Amino acid sequence: MPSWRRTLDAAEISDPAHRADYTAAARRVLRREKAPYLALRLLAAPPLVPYLTAGLAFMNLVDDIAETGSPQQRADGLAALTDQVEAASATGRSEHPVLRAYAHATEARGLPAHWVKAFLAGAATAEAEFTGFATERDFQDYLDAYAWPGIVVFTGLQYPGGPDEAQGAAWRRFVDAAQRVDFLADLAGDLAEGRLCLPHDRLAAHGVTRADLEQARDTPAVRALLAAECAAARASLGAAADVVDHAHPGLRRVGRTMLELMSHQLTLVERAGPAALRKDIGYGALAPLRILARALREPAPR
Repeated sequence: MPSWRRTLDAAEISDPAHRADYTAAARRVLRREKAPYLALRLLAAPPLVPYLTAGLAFMNLVDDIAETGSPQQRADGLAALTDQVEAASATGRSEHPVLRAYAHATEARGLPAHWVKAFLAGAATAEAEFTGFATERDFQDYLDAYAWPGIVVFTGLQYPGGPDEAQGAAWRRFVDAAQRVDFLADLAGDLAEGRLCLPHDRLAAHGVTRADLEQARDTPAVRALLAAECAAARASLGAAADVVDHAHPGLRRVGRTMLELMSHQLTLVERAGPAALRKDIGYGALAPLRILARALREPAPR
């Protein structure tokens, strides 16, 4: 793995102020999302790494504001952030190094502004005002409004000029799978916080109540519901496999690793069954290391 200094050199980021901003963004990601940061550093082509790191830092910043505090605090925080993002994009100036780095990244890589605007708007509505999904349609609307632009403000920086239609659609399929797996893996924690992310009509179809899930009841109906949700996630994960083909060659090892980690986590959820209602399901200790080791044996991108 090249040093951070050489990684910035590979991305042709030479201005000392810009280098400092990207470094601050990288440190923020390392503190919050160590695994994705290390995956980028170890597996992605160095010329892409600073830009993608800035994108991940920006995505995390928006997520943190959209998920913290009262509804009014979230709304106020996102309104203020939107103004700051617009100012940074227009002038390159901001008091926040992550916003300066991200403004530089979007300009350097040519990511269309509509992705950023859509993500901020979705954060203020679909995420900050989230109360659950009545139906699958509501889930899909959430993806379109928030999760899809949220992944593209990060991964879209791999493409000069932003993703084309086919590339964007591939990341839409990817985020469908990622969100399904995430919601299943985090069921226990979400329920403890008063958040249910499975569509209500699917509970009703299996004769399951919210109280059944909150109290982690191990019943045939609960098992059938969780098995059906896992099957839907597994099918979505299969449909998302072509995201690797649509990725920049310098990010394909990262894409394959992300898919493999998601598949592994889903397998653990499938095995857990109703136990997933009592404790969130992570990746385990050894499997991520094995997956990363396999990826590192592939030829390194340049």
